[in-house]
Amino acid sequence: MSEPVLVLNANFEPINVCTMRRAVGLMVTAKATMIVNGRGKIQTVNNAFPKPSVIRLQRMVHRPRPQVKLTRRELFRRDNFTCQYCGKHTKNLTIDHIFPRHLGGLHTWDNVVAACPQCNHRKGGRTLLDSGMKLLSVPREPPNSAYYLFGGHLHQCEEWEPFLTGW
Repeated sequence: MSEPVLVLNANFEPINVCTMRRAVGLMVTAKATMIVNGRGKIQTVNNAFPKPSVIRLQRMVHRPRPQVKLTRRELFRRDNFTCQYCGKHTKNLTIDHIFPRHLGGLHTWDNVVAACPQCNHRKGGRTLLDSGMKLLSVPREPPNSAYYLFGGHLHQCEEWEPFLTGW
């Protein structure tokens, strides 16, 4: 029951991904309705509950738009698990600050990139100008669109795509 379920607001805006257990709980308490069921049923002793893939909340939940947090995993995802100096595609990456922190650089989306250990060691604690290295692409904060936020589950939940586009 650890399959992900897309949670839509009352206006069909994607707001969260929850577990199957939580989704069934919301449906049983009439706080949500099932929109898409493509996974069969959960059979209990007395009842059978559909296994939802997409649910919609009955009441509108007002909350700020989710922002992408600057984490190691999100940084590597933004850079497509590719070293931003040599272009090597690998899972063994490090975080490099373009303008080093000991020189006053900040830990922000536009100052950090994914780098392979060899390139990070070669650059060291120097700036790009001092090290003579160049970036393959300019670092930017990733979009906070629903497709980017929840699109990581699309490989196992293709039925989510119509709900993620356009937000």
